[in-house]
Amino acid sequence: MDRRTEPNRGAIYATTLVAFLAIAGIAVVDPILPVIGEAIGVSAWQVELLFTAYIAVMALGMIPATLASGRFGFKPVLIAGVTIVGLAAILASFSDTIVQLSVLRGLWGLGNAMFFATAMVVLVALATDREWVVGLFETALGLGFAVGPLIGGLLGRVSWRLPFFVCGVFMVLALAVAARRLREPATRQPPVKVGAIFATYRRPAFVALCVVTATYNFVFFVVLGYTPLFLRLDVVPLGLAFTGWGLGLATGILLIGHRLAHRVGAVQTVGLAVAGLLVCLVLFATSAGLVESLIVLVLSGLCMGLANANLTDLALGLGSPDRRVATGAFNLVRWGAAAPAPIISGKLAEHSLALPFWVGAAVLAAGALVYLASAHLMAAGYGERVLWSRWNRAARHVERTPEEAVGETY
Repeated sequence: MDRRTEPNRGAIYATTLVAFLAIAGIAVVDPILPVIGEAIGVSAWQVELLFTAYIAVMALGMIPATLASGRFGFKPVLIAGVTIVGLAAILASFSDTIVQLSVLRGLWGLGNAMFFATAMVVLVALATDREWVVGLFETALGLGFAVGPLIGGLLGRVSWRLPFFVCGVFMVLALAVAARRLREPATRQPPVKVGAIFATYRRPAFVALCVVTATYNFVFFVVLGYTPLFLRLDVVPLGLAFTGWGLGLATGILLIGHRLAHRVGAVQTVGLAVAGLLVCLVLFATSAGLVESLIVLVLSGLCMGLANANLTDLALGLGSPDRRVATGAFNLVRWGAAAPAPIISGKLAEHSLALPFWVGAAVLAAGALVYLASAHLMAAGYGERVLWSRWNRAARHVERTPEEAVGETY
């Protein structure tokens, strides 16, 4: 299809730009965490408050943001979110204490919740070619995770405040573009009810996916939040290290994740990603040196990319037919489970530098057990099969029922 025939290309590109900057804003903090700790004079677990405050508020803000989008429309909520992020980032650059920074990072998380609760729904509603627009959004996320640490490392060499300030300026520019180019979808959807979101948790396959995702996202932020302190690198090398991680993530999302899902199924691809990430955690915990740790960091990014490429697809396919409801219910679990990971890692590191990775491995192993017990349910609900489903009579029975095509879950 000729992309020039898309009637809302400007609005789609504007929303995608904001998505890129929002993700870069998450990752920009990684290289400057040790520098912030030294400059303000706080311990490892206190520095990790910057991640925990951000993620916790983002998780709690998902449902109110989803409800607000149904009442006021997508564009006002999205623009309000971008405005909050820009303001919080600029103010963070002038902060002097960990409390101030944590509060502003929490505010930053609220703004991102308002954006992520609306962005994908807006893009799909505006586009004629859904496959193209979803790929565009995933590209923005992958590149954001790759570029964010590089920006943080290079600017953080001058001052830890500069990455925050520049990120805020970028969001202000993105706000100007979004306010001018973003359009409300032509079809106004009815308001979302809180009961509808929590009713989604009555679906066994969706609940199983949420449990697996919760353990995975906990580990995601053990790696993203704690590894910068574990590696003990200067700010620029640390930025480059996490750029390598981001490139691994982007490769998993953009080049491998969906291709592998088309061959073996999305559910089995997530299983492979979880198994690979579990191995990476053990390698982190037993690492003999910096080079090995850096290689494992990139490999962990690749495994995370495989998971991220398919988890949202599965959530939309297994959750409520209303994309807003499915997204709200899934993101509440996804980000809520991730919130305690950084601060727990910081406290555990006071006893042993490898302990956060061992605990992360134990949490992910529990998720792997749930996956093994319920993969056939998730696959059946998504119109797929898993290799061992022939040994499960219940799975065979369910899989005979016709399912919605995967491409229709967006």
